Amino acid sequence: MSGRPESGQRLGVGVIGAHAWAESAHLPGYHAYDRARLVAICDTVPERAHAMAAKFGIERVYTDHRDLLADPDVQMVDVCTPTDTHLPLSLAAIRAGKHVLSEKPLAHDAADAFMAAREAEKAGVRTKLGFTFRYSPAIRQIHAWIQDGTLGEIFHVHGLEQNSQFLDPQYPLRQVPQGANFNELIPSSIVGYGSHLIDLVRWCAGDYHSVIGSMRNFVPERVVRGYEGLQRIQVEDGTVALAEFTSGAQGMLQTSYIAVGNYPGVELRVYGSKGAAVARLVEENGVAETLRFATPDAVEFQPITLPESALPPGTTLHTPWPELYYRNLVRHFVDEILDDTPAECTFYDGAKSQEAVNAIVQSHRERRWVELPLYPAEHRPEEARA
Repeated sequence: MSGRPESGQRLGVGVIGAHAWAESAHLPGYHAYDRARLVAICDTVPERAHAMAAKFGIERVYTDHRDLLADPDVQMVDVCTPTDTHLPLSLAAIRAGKHVLSEKPLAHDAADAFMAAREAEKAGVRTKLGFTFRYSPAIRQIHAWIQDGTLGEIFHVHGLEQNSQFLDPQYPLRQVPQGANFNELIPSSIVGYGSHLIDLVRWCAGDYHSVIGSMRNFVPERVVRGYEGLQRIQVEDGTVALAEFTSGAQGMLQTSYIAVGNYPGVELRVYGSKGAAVARLVEENGVAETLRFATPDAVEFQPITLPESALPPGTTLHTPWPELYYRNLVRHFVDEILDDTPAECTFYDGAKSQEAVNAIVQSHRERRWVELPLYPAEHRPEEARA
């Protein structure tokens, strides 16, 4: 294991994956933070890796992830690759003694994600899931209001995600699971977008007690990346779910590929005994997000302007949301490692999110409420709403 960096030292980062999301979110975050050092980037296509190295001043280029993991200057690994590679690459990084950030989902099955979380704990390395929207300044303010009692007892938490990215059947669908049966309903929006919402709602309301969900395919034929022409594919375009929490709160979730609205289209609504707050993470008119607040004595929602200190240095609400949120995520993870501060949004949180996704899928297939946790041995009640 490379060990904890000394005081004042910059954290050596190696990024696996040089696709568009790395370019628009991950790499700008490290490049902008003076406590991070972009040591290496790896991609199976050398041209992509070299282009990102030149753009962001990355010191070394690899085409085999094993070479990056063997680099002694790489102390933390960022897995920014297609979904099916998240788990094996994260496990390889953990076993190499590296701290690791993985894009979500960590695994298709929560059992595998819990296993990775346990391996990281045994190895003594830090982990973080790429739940981008936890690092929205507006979302973090709502969480702070919950923690300090400003909102009082939490009654309802609603998470909505609405965008029309895949409403056009000619817009290529990404990352269809390997070996998927096109004649069966394939969970998709509930995994790609729903995992974010499930995590945000759990962060605010605590652990899930039970869920019930309805999933549907709305666009029967579409272009699928890696296939020729239109494919008749039963991909899940939209899910709605109800949730009950161990705290007694109620929740509602909606995730959609086909609801008209601007990307990322995330909205979080929290209603408590002392107040209510709505964070709307929708890039509109050049502004990345808005935050509104109301109380029982002043029920009209009023806009809240957060101080500059709530935003990553060098950003404003006019900064494109991928860079704005990932700069925040990066600086939090780097600081956790360098300063040995409490961990947040770890692989364990990713596993708990995936557990709820699995439960919603099960509830749809069995047409009933499903109780959680699905894996009681993995449950850590002291970490709920941490």
